[in-house]
Amino acid sequence: MNMKKLILILAAFALAFPLIGAKLQVVTTYPYIAGLTEQVGGDRVDVRALAGGQWDPHTIMAKPSFIAKLRRADLLIINGAQLEIGWLPPLLNQASNPKVNVGARGLLDLSRSVKMLDVPDNVSRAHGDIHPDGNPHYYLDPHNMLPLAEAIAAKLSELDGTGVQAYRKNLADFRVQWNAKLEEWDRRLADLKGAMVIEYHQNYDYLLRRYGIELLGTIELLPGIPPTSRHIQELEAKIDNASVRFILQDVYNPDEASRHIATKHHIRLIKLPHDIGAVREADGLFSLFEEIIRRLTHD
Repeated sequence: MNMKKLILILAAFALAFPLIGAKLQVVTTYPYIAGLTEQVGGDRVDVRALAGGQWDPHTIMAKPSFIAKLRRADLLIINGAQLEIGWLPPLLNQASNPKVNVGARGLLDLSRSVKMLDVPDNVSRAHGDIHPDGNPHYYLDPHNMLPLAEAIAAKLSELDGTGVQAYRKNLADFRVQWNAKLEEWDRRLADLKGAMVIEYHQNYDYLLRRYGIELLGTIELLPGIPPTSRHIQELEAKIDNASVRFILQDVYNPDEASRHIATKHHIRLIKLPHDIGAVREADGLFSLFEEIIRRLTHD
């Protein structure tokens, strides 16, 4: 075999098996995805999240370090449903990493692994910052974590064939632990079935529908559009004819209107985390949902 042919064979081998002896470099758009990937990937992956948990997930201020992370990535895992549409595409263009571009093997869109709610019949800016693929906050239903974990395990196995058994074991271990917590969380939230709430933004729709909690309305006029005086008046008229248990407020949107309504109508205002790191207590995937449920049930 001549030297030129040997070099070509070795180069092809390196392209086909780039991960032998090295950790898979995984970049995620949000912390919850990083936490889930670490559960499934274990010590075979090096995971970095781009966004901070306390940030507005719709509008992320890009940093040069984001480009560097994307440039080194073997796998990019996104929330999808166009939650990243306002900030991720320019970063991908600047990173120029063909492994994680749209359509590449190294891009995983988690929104394709769950049933989306509130998919609009038509899309118009008159309806606010609407998502054409449906409400993108599906991950705040804890029951959706298992199909997401399965999708991540499948993708890691595809890219790192030598780690298949490790990923399967990690997934099985996570499934056992998560199912145990689901039983507990389901039991603790059962008493809220039928309760009426108001949200600032529709972050928690999947959680509310999972547990039979009724949504009276949102403080936002439309998704991404701050409330007007008229909208607040109309919402207060609804409150006068209903028994509202809570107002649910995220940590990144302004809370003046929520506090005003809560005080005026004697409704409990609850600030809920939307991601790992959104509040101090939510420092991991399990504690994120534990804190959401603790705040809802006053445990």
